[in-house]
Amino acid sequence: MPHKSPDGSDAFARHRTLLEQAVAAAGSREHWTPYPESPSKTMYGEDAAKLGEAAFRDQVGRPFELPGHPGEAYVPPTETSPYGFPLGISYPRIAPDAAVAAAKAATGSWRDAGPDVRAGVTAEILARLNATSFEIAHAVQHTTGQAFVMAFQAGGPHAQDRGLEAVAHAWAEQKRQPSAARWSKPQRTGGPLVMDKKFTPVGRGVSLLIACNTFPTWNGYPGLFASLATGNPVVVKPHPGAVLPLAITVRVAREVLAEAGFDPNLVILAAEEPGDRTAGTLALHPDVRIIDFTGSTAFGDWLETNARQAVVYTEKAGLNTVVLDSTDDYRGLLGNLAFSLALSTGQMCTTPQNLLIPRQGITTDQGGRSADEFAADLAAALDALLADPARAVATLGALVNDGVRERLEQAAALGRTVRASAVVEHPEHPKADVRTPLVTRLDAEADRETYTREWFGPISFVIGTGSTEDSLRIFRDTVREHGALTAAVHSTSEEVLAAAEEAALDAGVHLSENLTGGVFVNQSAAFSDFHGSAANPAASATLSDAAFVTGRFAVLQSRRPAPVTAEEVAHA
Repeated sequence: MPHKSPDGSDAFARHRTLLEQAVAAAGSREHWTPYPESPSKTMYGEDAAKLGEAAFRDQVGRPFELPGHPGEAYVPPTETSPYGFPLGISYPRIAPDAAVAAAKAATGSWRDAGPDVRAGVTAEILARLNATSFEIAHAVQHTTGQAFVMAFQAGGPHAQDRGLEAVAHAWAEQKRQPSAARWSKPQRTGGPLVMDKKFTPVGRGVSLLIACNTFPTWNGYPGLFASLATGNPVVVKPHPGAVLPLAITVRVAREVLAEAGFDPNLVILAAEEPGDRTAGTLALHPDVRIIDFTGSTAFGDWLETNARQAVVYTEKAGLNTVVLDSTDDYRGLLGNLAFSLALSTGQMCTTPQNLLIPRQGITTDQGGRSADEFAADLAAALDALLADPARAVATLGALVNDGVRERLEQAAALGRTVRASAVVEHPEHPKADVRTPLVTRLDAEADRETYTREWFGPISFVIGTGSTEDSLRIFRDTVREHGALTAAVHSTSEEVLAAAEEAALDAGVHLSENLTGGVFVNQSAAFSDFHGSAANPAASATLSDAAFVTGRFAVLQSRRPAPVTAEEVAHA
């Protein structure tokens, strides 16, 4: 059963050790997590899986209840499971102005509670969310198309890790300054000047979370919890296709806040119908002072340009790139890369798109392989990985929306197809649209216009270049101009690896080297790996670091003259 928290101080006392461990982990960058990623009975209890699925099934076809949530009526259902059925869930409707007003009105006691209490209450919210991981996993699966295990891990414990990581940074940065100080300045004559000073971290104002369709909790929790922990109320605006995971999150947050004695309107759900443009309206509201956004480059750029009253944290599109030079484990390289392309059907912001390889090929432990031979080998590796439909669907999941389908159809007409995307029949969900990755051969010079735009989905290009040096130049230039969230290099040469690292530093992107085992370029671990980088155009923030939280609050001071003590006179 979830923990009960009668007040904020109790929550901080319960979670203080956890918070200290989280701060230490973020400082050491070593492996650490308090939330088990395995959906096993030994970790979550005998009945957790059954109860979580039942909670999801009971919600389908019914209005989503948020007791005490402001607003009138409901937003009609907007979600359809990629596995072939409408969710039929309506959500509370609230006008943008009313949402901001309710959130703003809830702020006072939350601001006054201070960093410790806020950290404790947000940690309690995360503990309750962890206990709800199976329900959230089904909600994520049936709004994003992720296979269940991935939906459990990425939508549940890994998202919770990222949320706690943000809380840890927020707590540490707010505690960096003392809460009070006595200032004593000696004078040439008479006693010293003495002041008592008080320092209070204060949030910037209402925070707006604009969430994405594919990873609503993993991408959403860092901003949500960073804002809450720094004293800001949050208006949560889900993607119309993926409301349920964040609606459950809002429900849990509101319950914990109310139990701890705070106004539950510190967290508001702003569901919308397609075409409502709620995000744009909220983003320009003068009382919205913080915006977190994951999604398209076009809307991210619009927010950065137009929401001038707010500090804006964005994760947008980019050209995730792999530079291929040489390898001493060709089989491992192919298997690792094939899994990276297939995971969640390429519907990850970190999936490799541009695979740069010299036209004459690369050296491997299995002999030289030309660019064309490498492309054929990669296609064969994908065939082997996805040969069994029952296992394939557990890796691929289902296509999330029509936009991915349309891009896949467009990409099939480009370049020379090495491996066509194929339909896989899902043994449990016959209406699911499951596709395998498309691999296309392009040329660095002739096809630049094609590979210098993002093709989100199961689409990757094997791009022939003049040399490894040419590949590194293209990598540096395209990421500088268009951005990227991930990059990788394969080489047995320390000189090439050093050049790749220098190119990555110049381009402002995180780099993985020689991944051939169980770590993949499109996965990142909270408390250790940084995700995103404000150093290139694909993002304006990193999940998570100090810069991700410090713009969300200011430290305000009050001061007053203090009576001079005898000791201060003696030391003047």
